[in-house]
This record gives sequence, structure tokens and C-alpha cells, in this order.
Amino acid sequence: MPVLAAFIGYVTKLVAIEMMFRPVEFLGRPPLLGWQGIVPRNVGRIGSVSVNLLLGRLINPNQLLSRMDPAEFTEQLREPLQQAVTDIGTDLLAKYQPQLWEMLPDQARSLLLRQVAAQAPKAVAELMADFARNPDSYLDTRDMALSNLADDRGVLNRLIRDVGGPELRFIARSGLYFGLIIGLLQALVWGLTHEPLVMPVFGALVGLSTDWLALKMIFYPREERRFLFGLVRYQGLFQKRRMQVAGDYGKVIADEVLTVPKIVNALLTGPRSDRLLALVQRHVSRVVDRQLGVARPLVVLSIGSERYRAFKADAAKRALDLLNAPPGRGPDLEPAMAYAKEALGVERTVVSAMRALTPLEFESVLRPAFRQDEWKLILVGGILGAIVGELQLLVLVGH
Repeated sequence: MPVLAAFIGYVTKLVAIEMMFRPVEFLGRPPLLGWQGIVPRNVGRIGSVSVNLLLGRLINPNQLLSRMDPAEFTEQLREPLQQAVTDIGTDLLAKYQPQLWEMLPDQARSLLLRQVAAQAPKAVAELMADFARNPDSYLDTRDMALSNLADDRGVLNRLIRDVGGPELRFIARSGLYFGLIIGLLQALVWGLTHEPLVMPVFGALVGLSTDWLALKMIFYPREERRFLFGLVRYQGLFQKRRMQVAGDYGKVIADEVLTVPKIVNALLTGPRSDRLLALVQRHVSRVVDRQLGVARPLVVLSIGSERYRAFKADAAKRALDLLNAPPGRGPDLEPAMAYAKEALGVERTVVSAMRALTPLEFESVLRPAFRQDEWKLILVGGILGAIVGELQLLVLVGH
């Protein structure tokens, strides 16, 4: 009986843990028949709590973005800019002024493109300066983080599993230890009563109590306390691992949530992307107008004012599209992206801020995954425990 009770405790915990995260998509016939992992099913609520903690307490997005030096970033973009200007300029001039472009000798074409490319870094620096003055106008960081979690529900799974891995393993092991203790009591009661209900009742008791106790031991007490006349010192496992948890959490945030490519994608496709397009169009327009100089009225006259404006708008859109192009389909932006990641310093910022949290604030990093739905985990453990208890009874009757 003690062995089977330990088995019940361990298996029910493993099943309950997996039911937190799997399946990622609903499996069955909604709304009653089927199951979806608690974390992916509640990605909006849990993700919202996590993002509120991240942006409200751990980092200030505006401060992060202000760390980027426009001059250094522009220098990293110099070669990609030259390639982009060549590609975009060639395509658009052939599209909007095909006859003039064909008439120009190769040397004149190259000279024109080099002159535009020489002005591009200045335009990028000016654009970044405008962006740095008011980044909230162009980037909704909260919407970006929530969208990333909603688009890939596995990210929130990994965030919680990576950060709380030791605690989840403790929950499973606790079922083994507590189940063994309760199983000894179960054997004693059975030996005295031979009551059939002892099996399912104790099975349910093992599943319910060990889940509840394990969850409490993860988070409480928040500060180290002494028990048994000071002989035993104990602190909630999650609180005790604060330094390690901060490192793990910061790494996942930097690698999967607030990454440079995802920031760029949010700038280009987020709810405020139209403002960024308008900003880029304004700076591209300045470059084109400055390059044409005194010849600008003649160009406008030859192609028409509407097509001239369309030309500049098209150039701005093509420039933004290159930023979001798949690897190998556009200019090499890796050096610039690497610089941006290092300059932003998301991981070290999150780690430092997490280590400064109060115990209650620190608990909120993992607690939202359990708090509202932990009763479901405890109930599942009790139901599974009762079922296995019935199997125990069948084994005893068989003998």
C-alpha cells in the first residue's frame, strides 16, 4: 500500500504538471469535452500579468531604446544602406523614369546612386533622433509583448517551465514522498477496518493534499523561517532560488519576447506602424529633394507631381520592407542587429531589476500560472488518486 500510494502521488503530479502546459491547442469538442493546457488556454490573462510586471516594474522601454547611439547604429548600417539604395534606386528609377534611366550611361547611374547612398546615413541618424525623442508614438511595447505571447503560446509555456523547472520537479517528487507517508497510514487503517472505501478515499486524499501542500511549499514562507524550535529552517523554494530565477527569466525575455527582430516587426506591423511609415517618408522625401536640388522642378514637371510623391512613398515603403525581409533576401543587417541587442541590454536589465524586487513582487513572476487555476490541478490530482485507489482495491481483492 505505501508503495502504491507513493506511485499515485508521483504519477498524479506528473499528469497535473503536463496538463498545465499540454496540449497547446484545444483538443476535443469545446466547450465541455476536451482539454487545453491551463497556461496556453489562459495566455491572455497570464501573459497580461507577466507583461505588466515586466514593463511596470522590471524595465522602462523608453530608457532601453535611448541606449542606442544613432551614430554607432548608422555606422553598422552603412554597408547595408549602400546595397539597399542601389537596389531600391535602380528598381524605382526604372519604374518611374524608364526612358531617362535607360538613356543614362552606367557611370552616370552609379554616380547618382552613390550620391544618394552618401546621404542615407545622415537621414537614418535624423530618423533615429526623431524616434528617440518620442518612441511611444511609434512602438506599443505592451501590445508587442502580448502579441508575441499570443502568436506563439509555446513561449509562455517555455517561460514558466524554464523559470520554474526545479519547482515543477519538486511538485512531482513531493507526490512520491507524501504519498509514501499517507500510504503507511492507509495500510494501518485498512489493517484495522478492511473497509473498501479506504482505498479510493485515501487515493483522493493523496492526490488532493500533496498537490496543495507542494504548491504552498513552493511559494511560502516568503522569508526564511525556523520550525521545530529552530531546528529546521525553511523558505519557499521559488524565493530561495531568486538569483538563479532572475538569470533564467532575463534570458528567456531577451531571447524570445523582447528581441530586436520582434521590436522591428512591431514597428513595421504594430498598431502605430503608420506613424513610422510617415516618419520614414518624411526623411526619404528630404533625401530625394536634397539630391535633386535645383533639378527638382524639372523632374516633377517631367513625371508629374502625383507620380513624384508616389515615387518617394514607394521608396520609403521599400526601405521598411527590407528591414523585415527574411535572411538572405535583403541586405545583411546582422551587425546592426547585434549592436542593437548589446546596446539595449534587455537581459542584464531584467536580471538586475528582478533581484531588487520584494518577495511579494518576486512571487508574481511564477504565481499567476497557478493562482486562478490551481484548484483544477488539485482537483485533477484528487480524481486521479481516487481512480488509482480503486485499482488498489481490485489488486487487494484479487489477492
